[in-house]
Amino acid sequence: MRAMGSAYMEWVKTQSHAAYNLANSGVKSFELAGLHADFNSLSLSGPGAYGYAPLVKAIAAKCGVNEDSVATAQGTSGANHLAMAAAIEPGDDVLIEHPAYPLLWETAQYVGAHVRYFERLADAKFALDLGLIERAMTPRTRLIVISNLHNPSCAYTDQATLKRLGVLAREAGAKVLVDEVYLDLLFEDAPATSYKLGDEFIVTNSLTKVYGLSGLRCGWILAEPDLVRRIYRLNDLFGVNNPYVTDQLSCIALGRLKAIGQWARELLDTNRALANEFIEATPELECEQLQAGTVLFPRLDVPVEEFCRVLRQRYDTVVTPGQFFGAPERIRLGIGGQTSLFSEGLNRVHAALDEMGRAVGR
Repeated sequence: MRAMGSAYMEWVKTQSHAAYNLANSGVKSFELAGLHADFNSLSLSGPGAYGYAPLVKAIAAKCGVNEDSVATAQGTSGANHLAMAAAIEPGDDVLIEHPAYPLLWETAQYVGAHVRYFERLADAKFALDLGLIERAMTPRTRLIVISNLHNPSCAYTDQATLKRLGVLAREAGAKVLVDEVYLDLLFEDAPATSYKLGDEFIVTNSLTKVYGLSGLRCGWILAEPDLVRRIYRLNDLFGVNNPYVTDQLSCIALGRLKAIGQWARELLDTNRALANEFIEATPELECEQLQAGTVLFPRLDVPVEEFCRVLRQRYDTVVTPGQFFGAPERIRLGIGGQTSLFSEGLNRVHAALDEMGRAVGR
């Protein structure tokens, strides 16, 4: 029997609440009032059975692709589920990065794939290594799954590397699924979506992480039109239709995305400076300075499970244990929260590390 549910998501929903929450990997929620929506003009229901046309058009324009290459979905997780379920058959080998966002492998397992892994090495700053991918492939590999920016390290994979990965996949008769939900964190330096590199690419994305618009659940898949049609038909078994009100609000958000992105960038620039000062002042962490992104992924020199317990119980602060990503010696620490809360959360992380260090006589 296939495993049901996600241990990570259960932890997020039941254990990640604290006065100082550094477990969130996205930017804090954008204020609804900032959309300047005329709510009297919105409708509860309307046309959009296989994609609300104005939203599909807006996503296609944002991504620079044809409208028939866009399938809308409920967030990036919903997009990944539909994309995997439509692109592979039970028993196919799916090759997934490690460490990784757990829903990637959990979803692949749920749809019946045989999951294999390739390493993103810490010594290489978690960069994509095509040699390791090629050695991990089998004759049954039908999908290679990566995130860009990488979750949980925020490592960036450039277009040249992605092109070579596409060639490798095409020659093996496989597709490449790229979760790009963090890619816009590069802001004006963000490249075009990797879907434009070739039909072997499938891309998932949403407005959730970069723009603080998680509540809209505006996600999408970019794929060749035949796969888009299969995805929509498959969604008849799951979501049926997206909520009409949030589809309309998502169109408004996409029209204001430049301003929302500037708000997110200013917040992250401030918080990133604090995070990098914290890294410099905290030798108990093994971590590179953060260049872009919303999370740190440091290795600790104290037991992670005990540290997370002390941090929660004594300092009312949470970070995400690295065990969920396949790296139990690390934590993931989000920088996208309200600056005052983030700053105090860092102080509390530092205090907990200092307390544990004294306890072991360091």
